[in-house]
Amino acid sequence: MNTSFIAFAVLAFLAVVLLIEGVYLFWSSHHGPAVKRMDERLRALSAAGNVSNESMSILKQRLLSESPFVTRLLLRIPRVRVLDRQLQQSGLKWSVARFVVYTLLCAFVGVFIAWLTGLPALVIVGAALVMSLLPALILRRKRAKRVLQLERQLPDAADLISRALRAGHSFPAALGMVGDELPDPLGGEFALVFDEINYGVSLNDALLNMVGRVPVEDLRYFVIAVLIQREAGGNLAEILGCISGIIRERMKLLGKVRVLSAEGRLSAWILGALPFVIIGLLSVLNPGYITVFWKDPAGMQIAGVSLAMMLFGILWMRKIVRIHI
Repeated sequence: MNTSFIAFAVLAFLAVVLLIEGVYLFWSSHHGPAVKRMDERLRALSAAGNVSNESMSILKQRLLSESPFVTRLLLRIPRVRVLDRQLQQSGLKWSVARFVVYTLLCAFVGVFIAWLTGLPALVIVGAALVMSLLPALILRRKRAKRVLQLERQLPDAADLISRALRAGHSFPAALGMVGDELPDPLGGEFALVFDEINYGVSLNDALLNMVGRVPVEDLRYFVIAVLIQREAGGNLAEILGCISGIIRERMKLLGKVRVLSAEGRLSAWILGALPFVIIGLLSVLNPGYITVFWKDPAGMQIAGVSLAMMLFGILWMRKIVRIHI
């Protein structure tokens, strides 16, 4: 066999192996588990970090998008950093750029579907607006679900810290125990506080950073109690035990209220969705019958008045069934 051919085959094999190794290293350096963990920590700090304004600005600009040009465009959007904080509070892995892309895609899908069904231009615009709200609804749903999980885990965290203090552990060590023992999402938040303290952030600043990341009122009372105890003194273990009992009783009362108001919430959903479901079914089953409603100017006026009255009714029912405790 030709020696040149053998040498070429060996070199080609080595080149392919090195190419695969290079692709793997590139992927690991940008999408590996360590990089994902670091990105989550940076995103958490960018959502609420008690650092200098210059560092905070640089960190947030990096996290809004991977492209500097897109980042500069996003920074011109009002309240874009509030949106970034809400994305972090929801637990979603979305960046602000991805959220904007999803919103535009949903609006395009709404326009396309409405155009295929032959609806008028005003209805097409309405469909685009409604579909564009879908990512925001998902964000709000995820954030509310995560906040509820945090509220349910907080009494266990307060009890664990109280028992750790009675056993002789320091307060920062007790925070680390909560981060190790409790599952996410609250365990991860306390673990982040413990890491910040180990990296040199003061205890007060670390706790205030957690309050900014976690939109739970009971956690604010927890942090305020800890900060007051550090200034005035007192039995912190007993204070946290009382806070844990109060939170549990409030959660029980809130559960009873949700059960009693479930019928009102279900009625609001049914009454709000029923007109749109009927119009959609008629458009599919008998398009000629519902076409008169779109083409007649009186029908469009009736539709506008009906939508306004429905919106008022939905807001009124939402005000009735939402009871704050």
